[in-house]
Amino acid sequence: MSTTPPDQDAGPRAVSGREDIAEARLQLLTAARYKLSIYLPSLPADIYNSLAELAELRRIATSGRGAEIRVLLGDPANVLREGHRLIDLAQRLPSALQIRVPSDDQVENRTTSAWLINDTYGYLFLPDADRVEGRAAMHDGPGLAPLLLQFDQMWERAVPATQLQPLGL
Repeated sequence: MSTTPPDQDAGPRAVSGREDIAEARLQLLTAARYKLSIYLPSLPADIYNSLAELAELRRIATSGRGAEIRVLLGDPANVLREGHRLIDLAQRLPSALQIRVPSDDQVENRTTSAWLINDTYGYLFLPDADRVEGRAAMHDGPGLAPLLLQFDQMWERAVPATQLQPLGL
């Protein structure tokens, strides 16, 4: 069951500005039940780092046996240097929250866009992750399909981000 207010348009809409994008991201996280797919060329400190976003990510990761949060991260070395609460959460919940890096043979297919896909046909797509404009939808299967297909293809060839895993000494 989606927690989206019934009066809110579920179709694609333009988003711009940090607050608008953060609101769309939180709405999509809140609407998700068991699965998320996230592609990020980099992980800035201001995204997936608020207490509300982390609480939703934790809720999804612990929602049951089918819980799966897949994150494709383009620059894990920078995230490791800077530190990020999403990485801390992934280290505590490694069976549900997995982080991978696009493989070397995918260099030509890497993109500067970023997206979040949930399991209720919602998505947030930023054509250029460094710009604060894109589109979001709470329920748009046709708009989501090409993003999910591209993500799945990249995920299959990606390698685990072992540098982000705890040492376990």
